Amino acid sequence: MENMFDFGLDFYRDKKVLITGHTGFKGTWMCALLLQAGAKVTGYALDAPTEPSVFALSGMAGRIRSVTGDIRDLVHLKRVFMEEQPEIVIHMAAQPIVRESYKNPVYTYEVNVMGTVNVLECVRLCRSVRSFVNVTTDKVYLNKEWAWGYRENEELNGYDPYSNSKSCSELVTSCYKNSFFGAAGKEDANPVRTAVSTARAGNVIGGGDFAADRIIPDCIRAAMRGQDIVVRNPYSTRPYQHVLEPVAVYLMIAKRQYEDIRYAGNYNVGPDDADCYTTGQLVTLFCEKWNLITGDSISWRNVSDDGPHEACFLKLDCSKLKSAYGWRPVWNVEHAMEKIVEWQAAYCAQEDIYEVMLRQIEEFLRSQ
Repeated sequence: MENMFDFGLDFYRDKKVLITGHTGFKGTWMCALLLQAGAKVTGYALDAPTEPSVFALSGMAGRIRSVTGDIRDLVHLKRVFMEEQPEIVIHMAAQPIVRESYKNPVYTYEVNVMGTVNVLECVRLCRSVRSFVNVTTDKVYLNKEWAWGYRENEELNGYDPYSNSKSCSELVTSCYKNSFFGAAGKEDANPVRTAVSTARAGNVIGGGDFAADRIIPDCIRAAMRGQDIVVRNPYSTRPYQHVLEPVAVYLMIAKRQYEDIRYAGNYNVGPDDADCYTTGQLVTLFCEKWNLITGDSISWRNVSDDGPHEACFLKLDCSKLKSAYGWRPVWNVEHAMEKIVEWQAAYCAQEDIYEVMLRQIEEFLRSQ
């Protein structure tokens, strides 16, 4: 069945958009999508978190205004906001790794909580901002390991420091929304008419992710070395989606609430139930696609390392997003995995990475 919605990218032509965390994996894909749409993009982030990075490989620093900065530095962040006068702000900067959050909990909370406070304070003071989206995670919910998906009105209380800090980021956003931007749809609530939403995305996969302690990058590194893939917990179930799925949805939300503040809210962004895979199933799919495209013969093995607690079962109910926007996922996990292996093959062949990304973006948009 063909999708009957529109991400509305034409809206972004000549719009001034500021992205925090633009040097990361998702942030770079966001920049590429916005450039395709004709937006004027400013990014604010630390240097790319990995080496290599899709940000460097795509030459993104030369395609947008890229500002090196820490979201914990309110003075610098505020100056960039006042210089750029953005109309739309997408907040993606974060410490995003669960295992890293156990090693550095204070830093994780500083970035994910006080960083969000700083971004919202800049939004509050910069009257040009009409639309703000805070990107959080599916892990913000108090996970009871039940079989059905979490809805947006479920209790927030992530278990580990990363997940919990993102729960706090949600609460900070709600407080600023109620205190300074007014409740959605109430014309007399506050003179600052900025639409505010949060987007809680499931696990994201795609070409160009070089992060440590993430399953697909770990698979690729092992495959490149010709080694078996080591899987810590093959029975954990997660909602997996190609990076373009949530990135396009963030822009769809930002556009719609810019035009009508009644669309501001909290939204789950995840795949259909059929794309909630166990880690073992996901890695098996990767091996199948990798072996088919490359001619290799890689496999995986189950090796528990007694690492810190991670949830075993987590799924999202995305009915609200589907009902409000008429949205449906574009690529299933099997197609997403094909795109990952194609991207990696292009990288190994030293193709122009930005052109590879644009080809995949164009195919994604044609598929909607």
